[in-house]
Amino acid sequence: MSASQMIAIADDLTIYNALAQKQALLDALGATGKLELDLSQVGEIDTAGLQLLILLKKEAQRAGKCVSIVAHSQAVSSLIDFCNMAADFGDPLVIPAHPAGRV
Repeated sequence: MSASQMIAIADDLTIYNALAQKQALLDALGATGKLELDLSQVGEIDTAGLQLLILLKKEAQRAGKCVSIVAHSQAVSSLIDFCNMAADFGDPLVIPAHPAGRV
């Protein structure tokens, strides 16, 4: 098991692809002690995506591991803020200087 793994997600975190992402993320968590998520390229996120992030955090806590979001897209930070869940995630909100696809 590696000590830390970084995963950058470029796909949307929506109901349309949350199920496929769920198993990949749980597998990644199973293979490491610390999983870092770069969500800076996520264009859309809905409540299914938020539930997936919550599941990942809870599974990590249950297993004595750590999941952290190391970069947020505007969509991710907006939904976390709208749902008043920033304290639940405990990660600093990091938003890239340039929105996805723009320089």
